[in-house]
Amino acid sequence: MTTPAPTDRRIDKLIRLLVENATVVVPGPKIAAEIGVTRATVWDWIEKLRSLGVEIKGHPATGYQLARLPDLLIPSLVRPDIGEGGIGHRMVHYFRADSTNTIALRMASEGADHGTAVVAEEQTAGRGRFGRVWYSEKSSGIYVSVLLRPPLAPGAAPALTLMAGVAAQAAVERPTGLVTDIRWPNDLLLNNKKLCGILTEMSAEVDRLHAVVIGIGINVNHREIPDELRSIATSLRLESGKTHSRIQILAALLRELEHYYQILLKQGVEAIVNRWTAVSTYARGKRIVVRTPSGEFRATTAGLESNGALRLRYDDGRVEPLVAGEITQLE
Repeated sequence: MTTPAPTDRRIDKLIRLLVENATVVVPGPKIAAEIGVTRATVWDWIEKLRSLGVEIKGHPATGYQLARLPDLLIPSLVRPDIGEGGIGHRMVHYFRADSTNTIALRMASEGADHGTAVVAEEQTAGRGRFGRVWYSEKSSGIYVSVLLRPPLAPGAAPALTLMAGVAAQAAVERPTGLVTDIRWPNDLLLNNKKLCGILTEMSAEVDRLHAVVIGIGINVNHREIPDELRSIATSLRLESGKTHSRIQILAALLRELEHYYQILLKQGVEAIVNRWTAVSTYARGKRIVVRTPSGEFRATTAGLESNGALRLRYDDGRVEPLVAGEITQLE
């Protein structure tokens, strides 16, 4: 299988040049000279951007001008809004990738820095929990994987998963005003349908985490959901009837991840557990179906353990923590 190539940084420069000169027509020769490519390459890249939905007026003879600001997750458009935190300081962008988690894990093994974010406009093999495929409509969602190198023991890994959930919830709600729920451990729900999935993968030794990759997929401007997922999944656009800025939401996500990561480091796991408990209706008193390798059971949620495991009161009277498994609300 051919390894996908990241977006040429000169395309990022091209977009930034057009954004900075949005009120005028920028001649092709000027673009070519400033970003260091031929005029033919500029034309090829303009056509590529148009195929992704970027509205660019003009042609080689007259020059180019943006008809509207693009909603591409290009580093130069996202970075100005993420602040000074380490998460997202380095961004690697792909127009098309197999899986951002796969790429981020490979980069981790090659020594990539803490906070590196891998972003794709489209995934061809996006992965969810339990080996499922994550549906990744082109230029409609946010598909990002963040590499962390936390100075923590492996026992703190569940807290990182919860951290990602509360960060994603805040990142969606603040720009859009839409109220979401978190289903343990970190699925975001809107009107009881899944809006965001999070996959945490890691490499570790007995006493320390080497690298943690948190993959986050948010359905933002999807116009439709595949038939087999329509009853359980949705998007911000489908629920609100509005188009939302992916740039704004991704920048918010990177900021919130940094915010809650620092809380975890400075205040400990308990602070993340408390925050998750405060914002999820699944924390206590929720009637659920639990699916584990040993079978399917009915239970009622009874809070979180100090390590982030979900405490369950099963219908047969047992009270036990759920460390790994899948839950759904009991109809």
